[in-house]
Amino acid sequence: MEAQAEDSHVRSPLVVYTIVARERDGRKFWVRIGTAFRNRDGSVNAILDAVPTNGTLHIRAFKSPSDAARASDAFPAALDLNE
Repeated sequence: MEAQAEDSHVRSPLVVYTIVARERDGRKFWVRIGTAFRNRDGSVNAILDAVPTNGTLHIRAFKSPSDAARASDAFPAALDLNE
């Protein structure tokens, strides 16, 4: 039973973000730029819709909008981290 739960976690899609700091005030925003998938061997394939100019990717587990409304640690597509 644990193997099935672990396999579903491994096969779940991931979300790729870049964290952008605004020049004028340094405020940081999370911008969704793609999707990623775990492979059977543990490696990750990322499919990007944009290329981050800062060279930084942040990959997190995907949470559906209904899960995000219930979870306190969920990040929307763009989030102000300084509030």
